[in-house]
Amino acid sequence: MAEILPFRNEVPSEKTWDITALFNSDEAFYQTLNETITLAKNFNETYVYRLNQPDTIEEALDVYSNILIQLDRMANYAELRLSVDTTNEQAQSLSSKFSNSYGKIASELSFVESEILILSDDVLNDYIATSKYPHFLQKLKEKKAYQLSPEVEKTLASLSPVFERPFELYGITKMLDIDFESFEHNGHTYPLDYATFENEYEDHPNEAFRRISFKKFSDALNKYQHTTAATYNMQVQQEKIEADLRGYDSVIDYLLQDQEVTRDMFDRQIDVIMSDLAPIMQKYAKLIKRVHGLEVMHFEDLKVSIDPDYEPDISIEDSKEYIYGALNVLGKDYLKMVETAYQDRWIDFAQNKGKDTGAYCASPYTTHSYVFISWTGKMTETFVLAHELGHAGHFTLAQSHQNYLESEPSMYFVEAPSTMNEMLMANYLFKNSNDAKFKRWVIGSIVSRTYYHNMVTHLLEAAYQREVYKKVDDGESLTAPLLNQIMLDVYSQFFGDSVKFTKGAELTWMRQPHYYMGLYSYTYSAGLTIGTVMSQRIQKEGQPAVDDWLNTLKAGGSTSPVELAQIAGIDITTDQPLKATIGYIGKLVDDLEQLTDEIEFE
Repeated sequence: MAEILPFRNEVPSEKTWDITALFNSDEAFYQTLNETITLAKNFNETYVYRLNQPDTIEEALDVYSNILIQLDRMANYAELRLSVDTTNEQAQSLSSKFSNSYGKIASELSFVESEILILSDDVLNDYIATSKYPHFLQKLKEKKAYQLSPEVEKTLASLSPVFERPFELYGITKMLDIDFESFEHNGHTYPLDYATFENEYEDHPNEAFRRISFKKFSDALNKYQHTTAATYNMQVQQEKIEADLRGYDSVIDYLLQDQEVTRDMFDRQIDVIMSDLAPIMQKYAKLIKRVHGLEVMHFEDLKVSIDPDYEPDISIEDSKEYIYGALNVLGKDYLKMVETAYQDRWIDFAQNKGKDTGAYCASPYTTHSYVFISWTGKMTETFVLAHELGHAGHFTLAQSHQNYLESEPSMYFVEAPSTMNEMLMANYLFKNSNDAKFKRWVIGSIVSRTYYHNMVTHLLEAAYQREVYKKVDDGESLTAPLLNQIMLDVYSQFFGDSVKFTKGAELTWMRQPHYYMGLYSYTYSAGLTIGTVMSQRIQKEGQPAVDDWLNTLKAGGSTSPVELAQIAGIDITTDQPLKATIGYIGKLVDDLEQLTDEIEFE
């Protein structure tokens, strides 16, 4: 039975993160915010209409970079404060104040890109060759054809808080407005909200419990589907307006611009997985049905473990042994970072009322990374933590080797270091036991958590997004019935007749915040493709492959995702890495079947 969650102020400090490295207090935050507003205004007065010579531009970019670093620091503080307790009024106010102020600051800074892009290509090319910000400038140059007048760019920048409102409204609806009523099962009352459902109930081993918790969860979502659809429609319509203003052929082309990947790479990731991975996951669904003795395989059964009764419990303290053991292959400096993350409270493990769902890693340039997780004591949490520490390790290395403007990689690549760590965790667990049941649990965890989460859940979200943007490009407005049908069509295409879609499955689109972050969802499968191939290289080649990987992480955002993958020895311009990854998943499912046969035969 789910425990009643404590309030945030009742959580032991050792389970919370220490964000004083960012700001000692809210007062210090507000002081820095006011100083940054003044700094941005002075920057504008000093450099506007003067960015016509390389030396002046370089000098201005140094100051510009420092202002962005302060904005990054404040943005992370606001997010970290609010995400651990979304009911905290002080945190809400601080976040709102920052969002509103950000628009003012952004409008003061908008001239930088506009004035640089006025330069001729020859002058810009010569400047790129000598600047300490070459990749930042190259990316900027590639957007030249889509740049609007300085006045329009300034207006758009000043409207950035308005553009964030759909995401904020989505979060308020999700975390504060939806009323999830508790439910009864076998004489017990169970509390229900996003956190309890996604962390505890969704993969519950008891079939009847899964059915009722899914129904109650879906019933609550159903009441807010029209509000959430209207909110999402605001998001995509504003993306459509800006794509049209800038002259892009489609919203997808507009959203892919900053990722530095082609439309072909985006479509290939979705199309190959929809065609080649689908039969493998249908086979996996049938195995789950067989193992659990289900008469019918329902949608809400897809996330149940192959052997839920076997999964070991693990404490936060004991998780260190597994995390250290798995990531040790990346070297002593990397491992030192991981140890420091535990010791210096970079990680928020707590489960408390008002805490947001999911897991993430925030990496402010001025300090160190912070990991957000809700520790349930399940062994699979080691995969989640290894994943988020992969982001932390990536940005620790990137930020120590690159300036701010060159430190953040393309969204296409950003999930590769995190998913690679999940593969290292799986390899470590697998080679440290000969027990058939434990091996089946490990492989089952890789398939059901790592691959299902990144290459099925998120990929189907991407396939859904692609259909949504096609509708938007055709001039359609989004409604809840339309979004429900798109979601259901995508699921049906992937799973075929291997799964029965219970009423409520079509509402899954309501649960994903990534839809407010552009084309993020598909990048999980892209990252895991790179991560899978890289982990296999490390297994086979050892230190030379590790060195390549660490050099890739150090490169940060100083080059394109295609070139980053090349540093790691992987060619993502073809479908070979993706097909190899899908082949590996197929082998894992075959191994699951074989181990299940062995266990049942015994």
